[in-house]
Amino acid sequence: MAPPLHPFRRHRKPSGPSRRSLLAGVAALGALGAAGCSRVPTEAGTNGGDLLDRLRATGVVRLGIAGEIPFGYINKDGELTGEAPELARVIFKRLGVDRVQPVPTEFGSLIPGLNSQQFDVVAAGMYINPDRCEQVIFSDPDYQMLDSFIVRKGNPKGLHNYQDVVEKKAKFATGTGYAEIAYAVEAGYPESDILIVPDQVAGLNAVEAGRVDVFAGTALTTREVVKKSSKAEVTEPFRPIVGGEPHVDGGGFAFRPTETKLRDAFNVELRKLKESGELLRILKPFGFTEDEMTDLTVKELCGG
Repeated sequence: MAPPLHPFRRHRKPSGPSRRSLLAGVAALGALGAAGCSRVPTEAGTNGGDLLDRLRATGVVRLGIAGEIPFGYINKDGELTGEAPELARVIFKRLGVDRVQPVPTEFGSLIPGLNSQQFDVVAAGMYINPDRCEQVIFSDPDYQMLDSFIVRKGNPKGLHNYQDVVEKKAKFATGTGYAEIAYAVEAGYPESDILIVPDQVAGLNAVEAGRVDVFAGTALTTREVVKKSSKAEVTEPFRPIVGGEPHVDGGGFAFRPTETKLRDAFNVELRKLKESGELLRILKPFGFTEDEMTDLTVKELCGG
């Protein structure tokens, strides 16, 4: 689904099945999901928790996902994939945990599900923001993300940022729960005038049909969805203004607050992947580029 005014979802899904159809698709894994939702004893609150030791003993880590392309989803072959699960496979294998098991849920249930021990870690490309940092602990971000617009070919209204949208009284759309809602409102766009659509595919359709002038999403999702369009194009990525300053979002993995030992071990391996360049190789099949690689830290994104 970001650290704007409130915890909207950063993430949206590049071209492909809708979130609803993706969640329906994971119904076939119901037995697996049900097994994954079994409770485990509460982790120790001292010494950083013992979850890493228990994961090594069982050889399996349960990943909370929200059925969103490209962040974490079940593909048409019934297999778990996405940037976060694929990265989790690599890191947890290095930590001595050989298997990952998906636990599909709604995005809004990821943090509650994590804290009620329905799964061990959130692997959904979740934006790191101060509100969420009060509920869970995050890894350092594995990617950063700017915003971009879908507009009609030639960008007839010259829309390059949220201020342009407000000044030119453009008809504006974005997705359900997107961080871009807050960004547009902060720029002065009336929230009641925003057309909310299910996802970026619906946003592209709205632009192509002339129902809106612009659809706002992440640079990744917008550039992926317009690839086959003959009527629309994507603008250059830009930083939204948050609190008067240019802002960059970053997404990572969430852990229960007691599990600092697991989070810290995860960060060590993530740092190695960044330094070697292997992180980009893992994320590249899901549309990520060098522009999405980041040196941001969780401390910066949590606001402290």
